[in-house]
Amino acid sequence: MFQRLLKLVPVVIASATLSMGVTLPARADPPIEVNKGVEQALPIAIPAFTGAAPYGAEIAKVISANLERSGLFTPIDPAAFPEKDIEIGLLPTFPAWKQIGAHALVVGNVTVDADGRLRVALHLYDVPASQSLVDLQFTATPDNWRRVAHKISDQVYEKLTGQGGYFDTRVVFVAESGPKTHRLRRLEIMDQDGANPSFLTEGPDQAFTPRFSVNSQEITYMALRDSGASIYLFNIETGRRETLGQFQGMVFAPRFSPDGDKVAFSVDKGGNSDIYVMDLRNRSTRRLTTDPSIDTSPAFSPDGSQIVFNSDRGGSPQIYVMNADGSNQHRISFGDGRYTTPVWSPKGDLIAFTKQTGSTFHIGVMRADGSGEKILTTSYLDEGPTWAPNGRVLMFSRETPGSGAHLWTVDVTGRIERPEPYPGSASDPAWSPLLN
Repeated sequence: MFQRLLKLVPVVIASATLSMGVTLPARADPPIEVNKGVEQALPIAIPAFTGAAPYGAEIAKVISANLERSGLFTPIDPAAFPEKDIEIGLLPTFPAWKQIGAHALVVGNVTVDADGRLRVALHLYDVPASQSLVDLQFTATPDNWRRVAHKISDQVYEKLTGQGGYFDTRVVFVAESGPKTHRLRRLEIMDQDGANPSFLTEGPDQAFTPRFSVNSQEITYMALRDSGASIYLFNIETGRRETLGQFQGMVFAPRFSPDGDKVAFSVDKGGNSDIYVMDLRNRSTRRLTTDPSIDTSPAFSPDGSQIVFNSDRGGSPQIYVMNADGSNQHRISFGDGRYTTPVWSPKGDLIAFTKQTGSTFHIGVMRADGSGEKILTTSYLDEGPTWAPNGRVLMFSRETPGSGAHLWTVDVTGRIERPEPYPGSASDPAWSPLLN
């Protein structure tokens, strides 16, 4: 299985060194003000890159698909392009591109070095201003051309929105198959655009709640079998799996600390669940909650100083926050409904959650003090949000009557809601940090 995994997930950074040079910004203000909400996507032209085939055309297609899927850009139909095969060293004919409504233009070239590596150069142009915004150059092995396309997408997104990109990332999730009475749940990993899917677990174990470490190469998850539940660490690069140890009671809902040195999780004993944290350096464990209720779903703040979790100690599931040592436990959710699966934004400004009101489910966000609650989605069954590393996009699973769960994304404004391009039944996604 390990050999198959390396073949299908070519993301080990040692196998592909990517270098980049970036010019200084040509103008201070990005043309897309995402913090105010975007009502109209920015028209952008992305012709096929010139040079080594088929890489130029394929790289342009991936960039176009990434930006279109973000909801902030509208790639222009190539049939409307006034120029074909634009050379990287020559300026475009800006009036012609203005005439077709392009606000941004990406021009690139792909060459193959003597050692067989790809060299990708490109310019990002501001068409109305008739000037270059960014000059980039990457090198990579040929099998990592998609990584190059994602990194270019991140740079274009960042320059035109002022926000960090999120395309050079992966998603791990629970792939579901079989009838509901005998559902098989395996961990699967893929690029954020659905490419390069590969199973990480096989066999009879039922996998739940996968979560990435800060280095994007390690995952923690819960596996359920007839003999009970265990929490595992799984190294994607080596294929090694190890358990966190034996516990009295059911263990579940693990999540790494921001530095990757600790894992917080829940232990259920006789219907009473409490939150524990384990130091991975010495495997010492500390109990953080002692309330006679269900405390679960711990998630660290980005600086590691606090933990958000949900608890029914007040009579229904609500969101609570405590210091990382278990002190100062206090409730922050006070709206109608049941709140579960809280997770802190990578920016630290918001906490995302699942909310149930009656028979309807929602994905929402609130500030870290509980104020400013905003509902982003409403559906038959939406649950389990996870943040993109830029803190602006959330992925979650959605189930509709008569169908299995599928992966969706929504941005923090709630305006841009899209299905993910993974075709199978999937739940409990976890978004990786940006890859190195």
